[in-house]
Amino acid sequence: MLTNLHVKNMALIEEADINFDEGLNIMTGETGAGKSIILGSVNIALGGKFSAEIIRNGADYALAELVFHIDDKSKLEQLKAFEIEDLEDGDIIISRRLMRGRSQIKVNGMNCTASQVRSIAALLIDIHGQHDSQLLLKESSHLDMIDLYGAENVRTAADNYKALYKEYRDELSLLEQMDVNDEDRQREISFIEFELHEITAAALTEGEDEELETRFRRMTNSQRIMENLSLSCQLMSDGTDNVQDMLGAAVKSVIDASGYDEQLAPVADILSAAEDMVSQACRSISDYVSQNAFDESEYAEVESRLDLINSFKLKYGKTIPDILSYAQKRQEKLDALYHYDERLAELKDNVKKKEKELEKLALILTESRKKAAEAFCRKVSEGLKQLNFLNNEFTADFENTGDFTSNGTDSVRFMISTNVGEPVKPLSKVASGGELSRIMLAIKTVMAGKDDTQTLIFDEIDAGISGRTAQLVGEKLKKLSGEHQIICITHLPQIAAMADTHFVIEKSAKKEVTTTEIRKLNEEECISELARLLGGSTITDAVISNAREMKEMAGRI
Repeated sequence: MLTNLHVKNMALIEEADINFDEGLNIMTGETGAGKSIILGSVNIALGGKFSAEIIRNGADYALAELVFHIDDKSKLEQLKAFEIEDLEDGDIIISRRLMRGRSQIKVNGMNCTASQVRSIAALLIDIHGQHDSQLLLKESSHLDMIDLYGAENVRTAADNYKALYKEYRDELSLLEQMDVNDEDRQREISFIEFELHEITAAALTEGEDEELETRFRRMTNSQRIMENLSLSCQLMSDGTDNVQDMLGAAVKSVIDASGYDEQLAPVADILSAAEDMVSQACRSISDYVSQNAFDESEYAEVESRLDLINSFKLKYGKTIPDILSYAQKRQEKLDALYHYDERLAELKDNVKKKEKELEKLALILTESRKKAAEAFCRKVSEGLKQLNFLNNEFTADFENTGDFTSNGTDSVRFMISTNVGEPVKPLSKVASGGELSRIMLAIKTVMAGKDDTQTLIFDEIDAGISGRTAQLVGEKLKKLSGEHQIICITHLPQIAAMADTHFVIEKSAKKEVTTTEIRKLNEEECISELARLLGGSTITDAVISNAREMKEMAGRI
């Protein structure tokens, strides 16, 4: 769950430190106090976009830092795939430092990209803002919800279908490549024959280019090599006062001296060995010079061969194995073109067979989805009744698109009727903004057992609702908080009363500087805040009594 949010120099917030608890965490505050900044800082920390204006006036940087604690071992294993360091204690710290024109994101001290952090965040937290309710208006998202709810049963059917679909697309791609007229086919045959003749005539062998490059480098530097070897020979044997003559004299002197003291015999042996080594080095240099004399014709031959190989690398592949592999594939394509009619008939037959097999698997996938959709819609409908849609009907309308796609042949859209006697209509044509928020909340509740994301954040969940409906939304959030950590920003007392932990966001002006502060409320402060939400600017004893009663009633749910 999310245990801490630390914000510094973010818009009106100079510095804030919020410690969240399990259950239902509620945030309230006056309009314009900065509630949106809190949610915005979470989004920014998790890789969201930002503008330079978010950095507090006069500050060099802004900081948003989130601390999560994960107990779920399977979730930790998933996170290890991102190579996050120091996961042993289950703590994950995501921080983002904003500067003018750039930012830096770290996860447990390791630098990450915004894209990487968004992938990590998908395993940790689900942020539901007003725009997320609008997803319900996108019918393409309806099928995703059903697939997620269907879990293993739908996933197995979908995996089987997708595996065959890939084979089908490969066969179809080959068929499309074969679908050319005679003139184009003859032109392609001629071109492939030219390529194969060129590659075959070159008679390339693996490793040949590396050997040629070594020889070419040696011959290119032949003059420098010979000059260095000549100098070496002068110093060792050919020049005046060379090493070999001086070693010979030294050997003779030490041998003479050892005649008077046997302890010098080993020194004489060492010098004799050194004389032999120098002599061997001289012979080796001589052999090298005689065997590697510069040959103009050989140099031209090696250079020409390298030029040919390098030109092939530009046309056919980066390495000789790549070139040979390319030639093999082109030969297969040529064979298919030589036997065009037979190959075309074979591919068409393969595609038809795959289509028949796909139809069967697509039907199995559709049936598994319909079964999941039936249970899903029934539970969503029950949840909507608890959210004051007393006479609703919620269904999923399936349509066969007639085309094979990577996701089957299904098109699905949610249908709803919110009043007795009204026919079901597409969700996008019926629901208002407030209704969409409640429908999404019902869906989130149904998905709670399927989604292992621990922390859910709700913003604008109370848009367009009040009274009894607000009370029911609060109760639904309370129920959902039994399985997930919930963080909710609201302005309705019916929802705020359900809080396990209540924070207030306040704006104040000090020395002509406006700041936003967040603080956790004790029990009496919670009642005072509820009274403010209930009574507005005038807080009477009756309003306070009403707030206290509302809090006590919430505690019994």
